[in-house]
Formats: sequence, C-alpha cells, structure tokens
Amino acid sequence: MPLVVQTTRANVNDGTMALSLIDAMPSIPGPRGRPREKPDVGLGDRAYGTQSNIDALRARGIYPALARIGSEHGSGLGVVRWVVESCLSWFSHHRRLKLCYEKTGEHWQALHDLAASLICARKLRWIK
Repeated sequence: MPLVVQTTRANVNDGTMALSLIDAMPSIPGPRGRPREKPDVGLGDRAYGTQSNIDALRARGIYPALARIGSEHGSGLGVVRWVVESCLSWFSHHRRLKLCYEKTGEHWQALHDLAASLICARKLRWIK
C-alpha cells in the first residue's frame, strides 16, 4: 500500500527524493506496542544507491539495501522490487494520472493523493 505520495517535476532524479519520502512516512500502528516510526530496511535500485543516501539511511537507523551506482546487475533486489512496480502500476489504472493536464503542481499532487486513498481503500476492503 502506498504510505507516502510525493509528485515532482519530470526531470527530477528519484534518488534525491528518497530521504524526504522516508521522513514523511507516518507511524504505523501494529496489533500491540508502540507504532513503527521507520522501516527496518531501505530497498532501492541504482538510482538510490548514492553514498549520501546510504549514509543518511544509516544515520536514521535504517539498513540500506541499495544497489551501488555502477555495480553489476543481479544484486538480488529484483526479487522484491516487483512490490514497488506493482504499486506504481496501480496508479496507472487511473486514466487521469497517465498524462498531466493540470496547470498547478498542487492539483497534480491532490489527484495522486486521491488515487492513493482509493488504492488503500480497495486493499483494506480485501483484508476484512
């Protein structure tokens, strides 16, 4: 389920937005105990594997499972990467999000927030 949605311009590198997404994550309550404030592992491909991202994740107490830039393929990240790709494909099911017609970034962000809430509502309906 998408926990945080943040839209940017088309030419912004994904790796530069990773830390702001992690910082914007809400706390997730479990069945008992304190809510989780941060993930255990930061998983990403080579776009996120910069040394600054790795150091920042370690400073936040998150294990960085990021493929380094320039490393060989086959790092094992593709085993779990399909979760992210399937979540991105759920957003493309909404026709209005396939191409940006909006004049302001706030409208574009609002449409993505609405799509994320619809995705979460559908997923929670299946949990019951």
